[in-house]
Amino acid sequence: MGSYRRPDGLDEALALLAQGGWQVMAGGTDVFPARAHRVAWGNPTDAAWLDITAIPELRGISRQGDSWRIGAATSWAALRDADLPPGFDALRESARQVGGRQVQARGTIGGNLCNASPAADGVPPLLVLDAEVELASARGRRRLKLHDFILGNRRTARAADELLVALHVPAERAQSRSVFLKLGARSHLVISIVMVAADAAGRVAVGSCSEVARLWGDGALTPMDDVRGSAAYRHAAAAELVARAQARLAA
Repeated sequence: MGSYRRPDGLDEALALLAQGGWQVMAGGTDVFPARAHRVAWGNPTDAAWLDITAIPELRGISRQGDSWRIGAATSWAALRDADLPPGFDALRESARQVGGRQVQARGTIGGNLCNASPAADGVPPLLVLDAEVELASARGRRRLKLHDFILGNRRTARAADELLVALHVPAERAQSRSVFLKLGARSHLVISIVMVAADAAGRVAVGSCSEVARLWGDGALTPMDDVRGSAAYRHAAAAELVARAQARLAA
């Protein structure tokens, strides 16, 4: 497996990242299947793994002044079970549908964002919440809006020496009721064909219908054809899910 380090402090982790050559790992629910696939096809890699799960600053959900803070290594299970305002209902519902309970216990919200899959379930609810990401390195810290952080399929604005440490959600955004709807071949344990998050304030975000999830009406959707559905089907399904989400909120 190559080198492995599990620091218990953020400063140590950032110092290692500054040296270069380390690949960040949290729950490993994407990393290990990908590695097993490469090994099975005769293309193993010996990366240097930086395990961030022992760093306390990266876990937990808290209200801090006029915003909510979610540590990047917070698990889906912790989000699923947290007592949060109604604006987080969409995010909590997406957490209930990310894999089975084992994946929910291990997988992290930060890993979901850094993996930057077009079908990342956490992105539409966080777009509706107008979330920001907080990045840290030995050079300092910076914040970006989520829509500026995810650049494309498997591409983010995170530099090699940076670590995603937290998400920040404006407290006012967390007050509007929200819903999450996901269309797949079955209800759970499935990659989304289309997903929609919406809140009672009128914000709607659509995932799996473009290279990056986007707010409804903020540019045209550009879904692809694949084994899970055609582009035309995704267009129609997205419109239907948006209508259903808005109807649920109105009811």
